[in-house]
Amino acid sequence: MAIPAEIGDRREALVALRRDLHAHPELAYDEYRTSDVVAAFLQDLGIEVHRGLAGTGVVGVLRKGSGNGGLALRADMDALPVRERNSFPHRSRHDGRMHACGHDGHTAMLLGAAEYLARHGRFDGRVVFIFQPAEETDGGARVMIEEGLFERFPVETVFGMHNWPGLPAGQFAVRAGPVMACADQFDIRFIGQSAHAAMPQQGRDPIPAAAELVTALQTVVSRTLDPLDAAVLSVTRVNAGGEAYNVIPAEARLSGTVRAFRTEVQDRIEDTMRNLCNGIASAHGLEVELDYRRGYPPTVNSVAEADLCLTVLTGLVGADHVRTDLNPSMGAEDFAFMLHRKPGCYIWIGNGPGDGGCTLHNPHYDFNDDVLTLGSTYWVRLAESTLQAG
Repeated sequence: MAIPAEIGDRREALVALRRDLHAHPELAYDEYRTSDVVAAFLQDLGIEVHRGLAGTGVVGVLRKGSGNGGLALRADMDALPVRERNSFPHRSRHDGRMHACGHDGHTAMLLGAAEYLARHGRFDGRVVFIFQPAEETDGGARVMIEEGLFERFPVETVFGMHNWPGLPAGQFAVRAGPVMACADQFDIRFIGQSAHAAMPQQGRDPIPAAAELVTALQTVVSRTLDPLDAAVLSVTRVNAGGEAYNVIPAEARLSGTVRAFRTEVQDRIEDTMRNLCNGIASAHGLEVELDYRRGYPPTVNSVAEADLCLTVLTGLVGADHVRTDLNPSMGAEDFAFMLHRKPGCYIWIGNGPGDGGCTLHNPHYDFNDDVLTLGSTYWVRLAESTLQAG
Protein backbone atom coordinates (compact mmCIF):
# COMPACT_ATOMS: atom_id res chain seq x y z
CA MET A 1 0.00 0.00 0.00
CA ALA A 2 1.76 3.15 -1.22
CA ILE A 3 0.55 6.31 0.50
CA PRO A 4 2.43 9.29 -0.98
CA ALA A 5 4.70 10.89 1.59
CA GLU A 6 2.99 14.24 0.99
CA ILE A 7 -0.31 12.69 2.11
CA GLY A 8 1.13 10.52 4.86
CA ASP A 9 2.86 13.53 6.38
CA ARG A 10 -0.53 15.26 6.61
CA ARG A 11 -2.18 12.48 8.60
CA GLU A 12 -2.34 14.34 11.90
CA ALA A 13 -3.71 17.44 10.20
CA LEU A 14 -6.41 15.39 8.51
CA VAL A 15 -7.29 13.68 11.80
CA ALA A 16 -7.58 17.06 13.53
CA LEU A 17 -9.77 18.36 10.71
CA ARG A 18 -12.01 15.28 10.77
CA ARG A 19 -12.44 15.41 14.54
CA ASP A 20 -13.23 19.12 14.43
CA LEU A 21 -16.00 18.40 11.92
CA HIS A 22 -17.23 15.53 14.10
CA ALA A 23 -17.45 17.81 17.13
CA HIS A 24 -19.53 20.35 15.20
CA PRO A 25 -22.17 18.34 13.29
CA GLU A 26 -24.78 20.17 11.23
CA LEU A 27 -28.02 18.85 9.75
CA ALA A 28 -29.34 19.06 6.19
CA TYR A 29 -29.01 22.50 4.58
CA ASP A 30 -27.63 23.93 7.84
CA GLU A 31 -23.99 22.99 7.14
CA TYR A 32 -22.87 26.62 7.38
CA ARG A 33 -19.82 26.12 9.59
CA THR A 34 -18.80 23.01 7.67
CA SER A 35 -19.07 24.75 4.31
CA ASP A 36 -17.04 27.68 5.69
CA VAL A 37 -14.29 25.26 6.76
CA VAL A 38 -14.33 23.52 3.37
CA ALA A 39 -14.33 26.76 1.36
CA ALA A 40 -11.49 28.29 3.39
CA PHE A 41 -9.42 25.10 3.03
CA LEU A 42 -9.84 25.09 -0.75
CA GLN A 43 -9.19 28.82 -1.10
CA ASP A 44 -5.92 28.52 0.83
CA LEU A 45 -4.83 25.99 -1.80
CA GLY A 46 -5.63 28.39 -4.62
CA ILE A 47 -8.53 26.23 -5.81
CA GLU A 48 -11.40 28.07 -7.49
CA VAL A 49 -14.34 27.99 -5.05
CA HIS A 50 -18.05 28.32 -5.77
CA ARG A 51 -20.72 28.43 -3.09
CA GLY A 52 -24.49 28.51 -2.89
CA LEU A 53 -25.69 25.43 -4.78
CA ALA A 54 -28.34 23.80 -2.58
CA GLY A 55 -27.69 26.61 -0.12
CA THR A 56 -24.64 25.28 1.69
CA GLY A 57 -22.98 23.31 -1.11
CA VAL A 58 -19.35 24.00 -2.00
CA VAL A 59 -17.73 23.25 -5.36
CA GLY A 60 -13.99 23.51 -5.97
CA VAL A 61 -12.50 23.51 -9.45
CA LEU A 62 -8.83 22.67 -10.07
CA ARG A 63 -7.38 22.93 -13.58
CA LYS A 64 -3.99 21.75 -14.81
CA GLY A 65 -2.55 21.39 -18.28
CA SER A 66 -4.47 22.08 -21.45
CA GLY A 67 -6.88 19.15 -21.45
CA ASN A 68 -10.62 19.70 -21.72
CA GLY A 69 -11.64 16.54 -19.85
CA GLY A 70 -13.05 16.64 -16.37
CA LEU A 71 -14.22 14.38 -13.57
CA ALA A 72 -16.10 15.11 -10.35
CA LEU A 73 -15.33 13.72 -6.90
CA ARG A 74 -18.10 14.02 -4.33
CA ALA A 75 -18.23 14.04 -0.51
CA ASP A 76 -21.30 14.57 1.68
CA MET A 77 -21.21 16.95 4.65
CA ASP A 78 -24.40 16.59 6.72
CA ALA A 79 -24.90 14.87 10.06
CA LEU A 80 -27.87 13.02 11.58
CA PRO A 81 -30.40 13.96 14.28
CA VAL A 82 -28.86 11.41 16.67
CA ARG A 83 -27.76 11.92 20.30
CA GLU A 84 -24.16 10.78 20.49
CA ARG A 85 -23.29 8.17 23.13
CA ASN A 86 -19.51 8.31 22.77
CA SER A 87 -17.30 9.87 25.45
CA PHE A 88 -14.10 10.70 23.54
CA PRO A 89 -12.97 14.36 23.43
CA HIS A 90 -14.21 15.00 19.88
CA ARG A 91 -17.78 13.85 20.59
CA SER A 92 -20.54 16.11 19.34
CA ARG A 93 -20.88 19.43 21.11
CA HIS A 94 -24.49 19.73 19.94
CA ASP A 95 -26.92 17.48 21.77
CA GLY A 96 -29.18 15.66 19.34
CA ARG A 97 -26.86 16.04 16.35
CA MET A 98 -24.11 13.63 15.41
CA HIS A 99 -21.88 12.51 12.56
CA ALA A 100 -23.18 8.95 12.82
CA CYS A 101 -22.53 8.05 9.18
CA GLY A 102 -18.97 9.24 8.62
CA HIS A 103 -19.59 12.28 6.46
CA ASP A 104 -16.98 14.08 8.54
CA GLY A 105 -14.46 11.50 7.31
CA HIS A 106 -15.69 11.72 3.72
CA THR A 107 -15.20 15.49 3.75
CA ALA A 108 -11.72 15.22 5.30
CA MET A 109 -10.59 12.57 2.79
CA LEU A 110 -11.65 14.67 -0.19
CA LEU A 111 -9.99 17.76 1.24
CA GLY A 112 -6.80 15.74 1.71
CA ALA A 113 -6.95 14.73 -1.95
CA ALA A 114 -7.60 18.31 -3.02
CA GLU A 115 -4.52 19.46 -1.11
CA TYR A 116 -2.28 16.90 -2.78
CA LEU A 117 -3.70 17.46 -6.27
CA ALA A 118 -3.34 21.24 -5.94
CA ARG A 119 0.29 21.05 -4.82
CA HIS A 120 1.64 17.91 -6.44
CA GLY A 121 -1.00 16.49 -8.76
CA ARG A 122 -0.02 15.28 -12.23
CA PHE A 123 -3.06 15.40 -14.45
CA ASP A 124 -4.27 17.16 -17.56
CA GLY A 125 -7.76 18.57 -17.32
CA ARG A 126 -10.22 19.58 -14.65
CA VAL A 127 -11.06 18.06 -11.26
CA VAL A 128 -14.33 19.22 -9.71
CA PHE A 129 -14.61 18.68 -5.94
CA ILE A 130 -18.27 18.51 -4.86
CA PHE A 131 -19.03 18.98 -1.17
CA GLN A 132 -22.72 18.21 -0.95
CA PRO A 133 -25.25 19.06 1.76
CA ALA A 134 -28.29 17.08 2.84
CA GLU A 135 -27.49 13.54 1.76
CA GLU A 136 -29.26 11.82 4.63
CA THR A 137 -32.89 12.79 4.09
CA ASP A 138 -33.44 15.72 1.78
CA GLY A 139 -31.69 14.88 -1.47
CA GLY A 140 -29.03 17.56 -1.61
CA ALA A 141 -27.54 15.93 -4.71
CA ARG A 142 -30.84 16.32 -6.56
CA VAL A 143 -31.09 19.97 -5.54
CA MET A 144 -27.51 20.73 -6.64
CA ILE A 145 -28.26 19.14 -10.02
CA GLU A 146 -31.54 21.03 -10.40
CA GLU A 147 -29.68 24.26 -9.68
CA GLY A 148 -27.22 23.64 -12.50
CA LEU A 149 -24.34 21.62 -11.03
CA PHE A 150 -23.31 19.84 -14.21
CA GLU A 151 -24.12 22.77 -16.50
CA ARG A 152 -21.90 25.12 -14.51
CA PHE A 153 -19.19 22.53 -13.90
CA PRO A 154 -19.24 20.13 -16.86
CA VAL A 155 -17.57 16.76 -16.36
CA GLU A 156 -17.62 13.43 -18.14
CA THR A 157 -17.78 11.23 -15.04
CA VAL A 158 -18.61 11.44 -11.33
CA PHE A 159 -17.39 9.33 -8.41
CA GLY A 160 -18.43 8.80 -4.80
CA MET A 161 -17.13 6.88 -1.77
CA HIS A 162 -18.65 5.81 1.55
CA ASN A 163 -17.10 4.16 4.58
CA TRP A 164 -18.40 0.68 5.35
CA PRO A 165 -18.28 -0.75 8.89
CA GLY A 166 -17.70 -4.50 8.86
CA LEU A 167 -15.34 -4.25 5.90
CA PRO A 168 -11.78 -4.38 7.29
CA ALA A 169 -9.77 -1.17 7.22
CA GLY A 170 -7.40 -1.31 4.27
CA GLN A 171 -9.97 -2.98 2.04
CA PHE A 172 -12.38 -1.59 -0.54
CA ALA A 173 -15.49 -2.92 -2.27
CA VAL A 174 -16.51 -2.12 -5.83
CA ARG A 175 -18.90 -3.61 -8.37
CA ALA A 176 -20.68 -2.64 -11.56
CA GLY A 177 -24.45 -2.31 -11.62
CA PRO A 178 -26.72 -1.66 -8.61
CA VAL A 179 -24.95 -1.07 -5.28
CA MET A 180 -27.65 0.70 -3.27
CA ALA A 181 -31.43 0.50 -3.47
CA CYS A 182 -34.11 3.10 -4.07
CA ALA A 183 -35.91 4.58 -1.06
CA ASP A 184 -39.61 5.10 -1.73
CA GLN A 185 -42.23 5.99 0.88
CA PHE A 186 -45.95 5.39 1.05
CA ASP A 187 -48.92 6.50 3.13
CA ILE A 188 -52.27 4.70 2.90
CA ARG A 189 -55.48 6.09 4.35
CA PHE A 190 -58.67 4.02 4.74
CA ILE A 191 -61.74 6.20 5.25
CA GLY A 192 -64.81 4.67 6.86
CA GLN A 193 -67.46 5.80 9.30
CA SER A 194 -67.13 6.01 13.06
CA ALA A 195 -69.54 4.14 15.31
CA HIS A 196 -70.01 2.81 18.84
CA ALA A 197 -67.83 -0.25 19.32
CA ALA A 198 -70.85 -2.15 20.69
CA MET A 199 -72.84 -1.37 17.51
CA PRO A 200 -70.33 -1.84 14.66
CA GLN A 201 -73.10 -2.36 12.11
CA GLN A 202 -73.83 1.38 12.28
CA GLY A 203 -70.41 2.29 10.92
CA ARG A 204 -67.78 1.20 8.42
CA ASP A 205 -64.73 -0.05 10.32
CA PRO A 206 -61.39 0.71 8.63
CA ILE A 207 -59.30 -1.37 11.04
CA PRO A 208 -60.03 -4.84 9.58
CA ALA A 209 -59.24 -3.46 6.13
CA ALA A 210 -55.93 -2.05 7.36
CA ALA A 211 -55.06 -5.34 9.04
CA GLU A 212 -55.95 -7.27 5.90
CA LEU A 213 -53.82 -4.95 3.79
CA VAL A 214 -50.77 -5.35 6.06
CA THR A 215 -50.93 -9.08 5.45
CA ALA A 216 -51.65 -8.71 1.74
CA LEU A 217 -48.70 -6.37 1.23
CA GLN A 218 -46.37 -9.15 2.32
CA THR A 219 -47.26 -10.99 -0.91
CA VAL A 220 -46.26 -8.10 -3.20
CA VAL A 221 -42.59 -9.08 -3.20
CA SER A 222 -43.01 -12.82 -2.65
CA ARG A 223 -45.78 -13.43 -5.20
CA THR A 224 -45.72 -10.70 -7.86
CA LEU A 225 -42.00 -10.17 -8.51
CA ASP A 226 -39.47 -12.37 -10.22
CA PRO A 227 -37.59 -14.14 -7.38
CA LEU A 228 -34.35 -12.85 -8.91
CA ASP A 229 -35.48 -9.23 -8.45
CA ALA A 230 -34.58 -8.25 -4.91
CA ALA A 231 -36.97 -5.87 -3.14
CA VAL A 232 -38.22 -5.00 0.33
CA LEU A 233 -41.65 -3.66 1.29
CA SER A 234 -42.03 -2.80 4.97
CA VAL A 235 -45.04 -1.38 6.79
CA THR A 236 -43.50 0.69 9.56
CA ARG A 237 -46.48 2.59 11.02
CA VAL A 238 -50.10 1.68 11.76
CA ASN A 239 -52.33 4.36 13.25
CA ALA A 240 -56.05 4.24 14.03
CA GLY A 241 -58.37 5.42 16.74
CA GLY A 242 -57.11 6.61 20.08
CA GLU A 243 -60.22 8.45 21.24
CA ALA A 244 -61.66 5.73 23.47
CA TYR A 245 -61.92 1.97 23.93
CA ASN A 246 -65.52 1.97 22.76
CA VAL A 247 -65.22 4.03 19.57
CA ILE A 248 -64.67 2.57 16.11
CA PRO A 249 -62.50 5.15 14.32
CA ALA A 250 -63.38 6.74 11.02
CA GLU A 251 -59.87 6.34 9.60
CA ALA A 252 -56.89 4.00 9.66
CA ARG A 253 -53.46 4.84 8.27
CA LEU A 254 -50.51 2.76 7.19
CA SER A 255 -47.03 4.00 6.27
CA GLY A 256 -43.85 2.37 5.15
CA THR A 257 -40.97 2.10 2.72
CA VAL A 258 -40.11 0.24 -0.49
CA ARG A 259 -36.57 -0.69 -1.55
CA ALA A 260 -35.57 -2.08 -4.95
CA PHE A 261 -32.72 -1.96 -7.45
CA ARG A 262 -34.62 -1.41 -10.70
CA THR A 263 -37.18 1.17 -11.82
CA GLU A 264 -39.29 -1.56 -13.40
CA VAL A 265 -39.56 -3.26 -10.03
CA GLN A 266 -40.63 0.01 -8.39
CA ASP A 267 -43.36 0.38 -11.03
CA ARG A 268 -44.62 -3.16 -10.48
CA ILE A 269 -44.71 -2.76 -6.70
CA GLU A 270 -46.59 0.54 -6.86
CA ASP A 271 -49.17 -0.82 -9.32
CA THR A 272 -49.73 -3.94 -7.22
CA MET A 273 -50.10 -1.91 -4.03
CA ARG A 274 -52.69 0.31 -5.70
CA ASN A 275 -54.70 -2.70 -6.86
CA LEU A 276 -54.63 -4.25 -3.39
CA CYS A 277 -55.70 -0.99 -1.74
CA ASN A 278 -58.62 -0.51 -4.11
CA GLY A 279 -59.75 -4.14 -3.88
CA ILE A 280 -59.65 -4.33 -0.09
CA ALA A 281 -61.33 -0.94 0.31
CA SER A 282 -64.11 -1.96 -2.06
CA ALA A 283 -64.67 -5.25 -0.22
CA HIS A 284 -65.10 -3.37 3.07
CA GLY A 285 -67.16 -0.50 1.69
CA LEU A 286 -64.43 2.06 2.38
CA GLU A 287 -62.66 4.80 0.52
CA VAL A 288 -58.88 4.58 0.22
CA GLU A 289 -56.04 6.94 -0.65
CA LEU A 290 -52.53 5.76 -1.57
CA ASP A 291 -49.77 8.33 -1.62
CA TYR A 292 -46.71 6.59 -3.12
CA ARG A 293 -43.65 8.83 -3.34
CA ARG A 294 -40.49 8.05 -5.26
CA GLY A 295 -37.48 8.99 -3.15
CA TYR A 296 -33.83 8.33 -3.91
CA PRO A 297 -33.45 6.20 -7.05
CA PRO A 298 -31.24 3.10 -7.10
CA THR A 299 -27.49 3.77 -7.10
CA VAL A 300 -26.17 2.09 -10.25
CA ASN A 301 -22.50 2.05 -11.25
CA SER A 302 -21.60 2.13 -14.93
CA VAL A 303 -19.45 -0.76 -16.14
CA ALA A 304 -16.51 1.19 -17.58
CA GLU A 305 -16.15 3.42 -14.53
CA ALA A 306 -16.45 0.48 -12.12
CA ASP A 307 -13.69 -1.27 -14.07
CA LEU A 308 -11.54 1.87 -13.84
CA CYS A 309 -12.04 2.06 -10.07
CA LEU A 310 -11.21 -1.64 -9.75
CA THR A 311 -7.96 -1.09 -11.61
CA VAL A 312 -7.05 1.91 -9.46
CA LEU A 313 -7.90 0.13 -6.22
CA THR A 314 -6.01 -3.01 -7.21
CA GLY A 315 -2.94 -0.92 -7.89
CA LEU A 316 -3.38 0.83 -4.55
CA VAL A 317 -4.00 -2.05 -2.11
CA GLY A 318 -3.67 -5.24 -4.16
CA ALA A 319 -6.33 -7.51 -5.61
CA ASP A 320 -6.76 -9.47 -2.36
CA HIS A 321 -7.88 -6.28 -0.61
CA VAL A 322 -10.50 -5.29 -3.17
CA ARG A 323 -13.86 -7.02 -2.74
CA THR A 324 -16.00 -7.46 -5.82
CA ASP A 325 -18.36 -9.99 -4.24
CA LEU A 326 -20.16 -7.92 -1.59
CA ASN A 327 -23.91 -7.87 -2.09
CA PRO A 328 -25.61 -4.56 -2.84
CA SER A 329 -27.18 -2.81 0.14
CA MET A 330 -30.89 -2.13 0.59
CA GLY A 331 -29.88 1.20 2.08
CA ALA A 332 -30.22 4.23 -0.16
CA GLU A 333 -27.85 6.99 -1.24
CA ASP A 334 -28.64 10.26 -2.99
CA PHE A 335 -25.42 10.03 -5.02
CA ALA A 336 -27.79 8.01 -7.20
CA PHE A 337 -29.11 11.29 -8.64
CA MET A 338 -25.63 12.11 -9.92
CA LEU A 339 -25.21 8.66 -11.44
CA HIS A 340 -28.52 9.15 -13.25
CA ARG A 341 -26.98 12.16 -14.97
CA LYS A 342 -23.39 11.04 -15.47
CA PRO A 343 -21.59 7.71 -15.74
CA GLY A 344 -19.57 6.97 -12.64
CA CYS A 345 -18.94 4.68 -9.70
CA TYR A 346 -19.69 4.60 -5.98
CA ILE A 347 -17.37 2.47 -3.84
CA TRP A 348 -17.06 1.44 -0.20
CA ILE A 349 -13.93 1.92 1.90
CA GLY A 350 -13.52 -0.38 4.90
CA ASN A 351 -14.09 1.28 8.27
CA GLY A 352 -13.10 -1.76 10.32
CA PRO A 353 -15.28 -3.86 12.65
CA GLY A 354 -18.59 -2.59 13.98
CA ASP A 355 -17.81 -3.62 17.54
CA GLY A 356 -19.48 -1.68 20.33
CA GLY A 357 -22.07 -0.20 18.02
CA CYS A 358 -19.63 1.32 15.53
CA THR A 359 -22.15 0.84 12.74
CA LEU A 360 -23.77 3.41 10.51
CA HIS A 361 -26.50 5.54 12.11
CA ASN A 362 -25.61 4.23 15.57
CA PRO A 363 -24.99 6.60 18.52
CA HIS A 364 -21.68 4.82 19.21
CA TYR A 365 -20.34 5.18 15.66
CA ASP A 366 -17.09 6.97 14.83
CA PHE A 367 -15.16 7.25 11.58
CA ASN A 368 -11.88 5.32 11.52
CA ASP A 369 -9.07 7.88 11.28
CA ASP A 370 -6.64 5.19 10.13
CA VAL A 371 -8.22 5.17 6.66
CA LEU A 372 -8.15 8.94 6.04
CA THR A 373 -4.87 8.97 4.13
CA LEU A 374 -5.85 5.82 2.24
CA GLY A 375 -9.12 7.39 1.09
CA SER A 376 -7.32 10.58 0.03
CA THR A 377 -4.79 8.52 -1.90
CA TYR A 378 -7.55 6.67 -3.73
CA TRP A 379 -9.08 9.96 -4.87
CA VAL A 380 -5.68 11.15 -6.08
CA ARG A 381 -4.92 7.94 -7.98
CA LEU A 382 -8.39 7.98 -9.55
CA ALA A 383 -8.10 11.60 -10.72
CA GLU A 384 -4.61 11.11 -12.11
CA SER A 385 -5.55 7.86 -13.85
CA THR A 386 -8.62 9.40 -15.44
CA LEU A 387 -6.90 12.62 -16.53
CA GLN A 388 -3.48 11.27 -17.41
CA ALA A 389 -0.93 13.97 -18.04
CA GLY A 390 0.85 13.76 -21.37
